[in-house]
Amino acid sequence: MSNLDLKSHVSILKTIGLFASVREEVLYQIAEVLVPKQLKQDEVLFKKGDDDHTLYIVVRGSVKAHVGDHNFAVFQYSEFFGEYSLLDSSARSTSVTALEPTDLLGFEQKDFFNFLDNNPSMTRAMLNNLVWRLRDYNFLEAELTAKNNEVHKQKEAIEIQRKELESLNSTKDKFFAIIAHDLKNPFSTVLGLSELLAKEFETFEADKLKVFIEQIYKYSNNTFNLLENLLQWSMLQTGRMPLRPKLVNINELITENIELLKGNANQKGISIDSNKIDDGLVFVDESMITTVIRNLLSNAIKFTTQAGAINIDIVKEGSKLKISIEDNGVGISMQDQQRLFKIDSNPTSIGTSMEKGTGLGLILCKDFVERNGGNIWLDSQLGKGTTFYFTIPFVGSEHSSVSK
Repeated sequence: MSNLDLKSHVSILKTIGLFASVREEVLYQIAEVLVPKQLKQDEVLFKKGDDDHTLYIVVRGSVKAHVGDHNFAVFQYSEFFGEYSLLDSSARSTSVTALEPTDLLGFEQKDFFNFLDNNPSMTRAMLNNLVWRLRDYNFLEAELTAKNNEVHKQKEAIEIQRKELESLNSTKDKFFAIIAHDLKNPFSTVLGLSELLAKEFETFEADKLKVFIEQIYKYSNNTFNLLENLLQWSMLQTGRMPLRPKLVNINELITENIELLKGNANQKGISIDSNKIDDGLVFVDESMITTVIRNLLSNAIKFTTQAGAINIDIVKEGSKLKISIEDNGVGISMQDQQRLFKIDSNPTSIGTSMEKGTGLGLILCKDFVERNGGNIWLDSQLGKGTTFYFTIPFVGSEHSSVSK
């Protein structure tokens, strides 16, 4: 090797941190044993799994460390790779391929061990540099782990957003389905009946007129209830329905709803019984819980056959009141039970007197009960009836007793 090449190799070694503390005369000795290696573009220096125990220094060009198509690093002029191979005899963990025509210098393991045996000062210097380099790797690994954790959290956040978007799309689809079908149909019926009455009023007998008027009332009342649920649902979805809890007497609330729906029950000959609880004060949003009771009681009437019975029961359980609304109606299949309370799959059924619904009322019930700190669930058997349960915070005396 010419003196010019030797000096050039020493100059390169001096720029490399691994050899920074090695004395110059030792660097000249190392430079003399460095093995030159030339690679063409795309030529492979070694493959993953090869027994190549050499440290390589890039003199010209560049190479990439990779496994298959995944690139780990690119090394250019005066950069080095493979320092672990000087100490470790394990197979290569990556492949290295030239990105362009490249010149390398190789420091083989056997020569490295020879220098360590004969140059104690070099041993200390290089091991010291290797330790610092390993510490740098540890810092980089910790930083990479933190980045990976951050990416994982971002993926989780994106997944949550995706599910929220799916829920919003489902809600939007349900909303338009209700408007397009469940509002249009009753309005069409009311308009048709009222148009018929307006044009042919004088030709109908009193009994026939009464039937038409009752039909108009029934469809108008159902449509009004649907519109009311839609309004509350839309306000809830857009965050325009804040929770306003206050002390409410649950006995009075249930009695008011029974009176409100008594006419519907009487038309089908359905009896409604309810117990009362002493000191029946609850801390809830009165409007929301009224909606829950009205929807559950309305459903019970809808799905109970002629001359059936509905029972409302109130019991104290710890710091909560459990309210159940039981009917002996048609019941709900296990398949439909699993789909209740879900806007994207909520089943709708026809009542025993052909009453129609959207399933939206139960969605509201679940949202309203949970916002008031309670839970809602059901127990049902086909042909035997259904019982809906829900809990709400109880405020009454600890010595409350239940009386029929």
